[in-house]
Amino acid sequence: MARNDVLVSAEWAEANLATPGLVFVEVDEDTTAYDTGHLEGAVKLDWKLDLQDPVRRDFVNKEQFEALLSAKGIANEDTVILYGGNNNWFAAYAFWYFKLYGHQDVRLIDGGRKKWELDGRPLTDAPVTRPATTYTATEQDLSLRAFRDEVVASIGQKNLVDVRSPEEFAGKILGPAHLPQEHSQRGGHVPGAINIPWSKAANDDGTFRSDEELAELYGAAGLDTDRPTIAYCRIGERSSHTWFVLSQLLGQQDVKNYDGSWVEYGSLVGVPIEVPATA
Repeated sequence: MARNDVLVSAEWAEANLATPGLVFVEVDEDTTAYDTGHLEGAVKLDWKLDLQDPVRRDFVNKEQFEALLSAKGIANEDTVILYGGNNNWFAAYAFWYFKLYGHQDVRLIDGGRKKWELDGRPLTDAPVTRPATTYTATEQDLSLRAFRDEVVASIGQKNLVDVRSPEEFAGKILGPAHLPQEHSQRGGHVPGAINIPWSKAANDDGTFRSDEELAELYGAAGLDTDRPTIAYCRIGERSSHTWFVLSQLLGQQDVKNYDGSWVEYGSLVGVPIEVPATA
């Protein structure tokens, strides 16, 4: 996988906003960000309203995903260019999500909304409508997605990469302070997991670090490239960013994202949890 196959620069994006066959899509943690200004012609996906089942703790199913993309005017043959705030936090989540349902050509704007704004590139609040399509998705590619039983069975067998903050990894806090409603019952981490915070993969401007720097980052932390890998965080969004780095930029085989992540694992009955001893 070449970096150019999955990333575009902000400069390239601005020059291609009106190119047929490209669909720019914004996905943010702050779901109101798009409404304050977005790339010309870009459509919005709301990670909560559009990508989550309204009742079950799960994603929208294949038919719901097909209806969503059809309504947004996205066709199977389109190249989807994703971007968003917070160093592409939820844009990477959407990238993984599109791959889960089999979309062939998906890319991120390197640096996302942060880089775009730092460059002083234009935003608009003009409404965007696209002609509806008839989108066809595949069944979920479960080679990309891990569930709780696989995580438990992988202890001591696979790379388990916890991409949360060191404080979350140590069980000192249960989640970021601005997300008090999305916590687990217990703190700590999956036994044997290594802690590589997702944000270390990005430069100050939100772009991804070089392949050489990324390989050094994960190698120094103890990632065994000969083993399969499962990445997790709190609800699977930060770990999507790490999944993107490992599988799409570094080309590591057999990398899964555990979207249940610590909110699920830290509330399970009977599973092992590791908590570092306090000094």
